[in-house]
Amino acid sequence: MDGLNQLQPAKCAGMEDIRREIDALDQAVITLLGRRFQYVLAASKFKTSAASVHASERFASMLVTRRDWATEAGLSPDAIEKMFRDLVTHFIAEEMRHWTAQQSE
Repeated sequence: MDGLNQLQPAKCAGMEDIRREIDALDQAVITLLGRRFQYVLAASKFKTSAASVHASERFASMLVTRRDWATEAGLSPDAIEKMFRDLVTHFIAEEMRHWTAQQSE
């Protein structure tokens, strides 16, 4: 990833190295989530109804896939599902606001 030192965990000389690497990773994750949100907002122009904004089947399918990815990465699928459920629920609410505003234009 751009801008990350990518010092391997086993090569860290102490907590300062570990904290620096974790902070860099967290910043990269937040930057990527910001990019993801921009796609969510862009998607609203292709939605034809409030139901298509909520896309319940897609939401459920996405959570299953994220659980699979979590398992493959050695992470808790329950924790990853909760994180994505909360994040995407927030993004859907924001997309709905954006979509509603577009409808009144």
